[in-house]
Amino acid sequence: RLRDTPEDICFEATANAIALHPARPLLAAGDVDGDVYLYSYSCTEGENRQLWSSGHHLKSCRDVAFSPDGQKLFTVSKDKSIHILTVEEGRLETRFPKAHGSALNCMLPIDNHIFATGDDNGALKVWDLRKGDAILEARQQEEYISAMAVDGTGKILLTASGDGTLGVFNVKRRRFELLSEPQNGDLTSVVLLKRGKKVACGSSEGTIYLFNWDGFGAASDRFTLRAESIDCMVPITDSIVCVGSIDGVIRVVNVLPNRVLGSVGQHLGEPIEQLALAPGGRILASCAHDQKVKFWDVSALGGLVVNDYRKKKKKGGPLRALSSKAAGSGEDFFADLRDDTELEAAAGSDSD
Repeated sequence: RLRDTPEDICFEATANAIALHPARPLLAAGDVDGDVYLYSYSCTEGENRQLWSSGHHLKSCRDVAFSPDGQKLFTVSKDKSIHILTVEEGRLETRFPKAHGSALNCMLPIDNHIFATGDDNGALKVWDLRKGDAILEARQQEEYISAMAVDGTGKILLTASGDGTLGVFNVKRRRFELLSEPQNGDLTSVVLLKRGKKVACGSSEGTIYLFNWDGFGAASDRFTLRAESIDCMVPITDSIVCVGSIDGVIRVVNVLPNRVLGSVGQHLGEPIEQLALAPGGRILASCAHDQKVKFWDVSALGGLVVNDYRKKKKKGGPLRALSSKAAGSGEDFFADLRDDTELEAAAGSDSD
């Protein structure tokens, strides 16, 4: 039987990190026990398959990512190590045992040879596999590096940090460029929007901060969702992002004009750790503390039209359901959120 989205994948421990293969229906996940899994997923019922698992990490696996060519899987861990596995067999190909002085928190492949890693103490390293070593090392931020993004040319690397700053690094010239002024709360995520002209950062305070590409010193705009936090973000179109929060709801947000458009689903009351978009942009995957990876149909989001003019809505109403699963398959999807003031977000909020 065909479904709109693949069935949930259940794990024995909480999955901290997920990544979707750039070309094939493959999902990689790393859990709090340090295990890494590769699954094939399918919209045909009963067709999700575990292909292999790897237990090389001694502590929690914090992030996983496929190389751009889809041949390798990068994993980083609280045990300070970086592992590079072959996607086909899960064979450990390269290992940097003490890659950083502190626990690693995130990583980002920049091209097939170069990747960046960030740790719990604000240190950034950019590595070149052809040299087998780091080609850039910097510690400009005071707190953990939570997320990273790179421009289309692979030249400018952006780092979001728990100290509330956005770091800007030039990978080609191997140097630090500048640091933004600190925002309120930890910056937890960073994505490029509007064809690379805007950068959006999520914060632990539930605010999205916007920066102009040529003006990283100070935020040009801000947009408060009235969610408890923004823990992860993934761009769906040039203007629309899906946002995962500690309350387990996956909100759909339009940037400029700033609107909360609705929700594509939720992990009931469980904090969301990471979101990933499948090639083709039709399926979104999410992992949360309920030890599940869930899949959501986001194919309709690309066709949403957002007017500059915003109608006054009654505060406290439920978020609009933007996928078939968002309705909670028969149960009242927002029953446990009815009294929550954060649902004022449905009314939207413009910039300060």
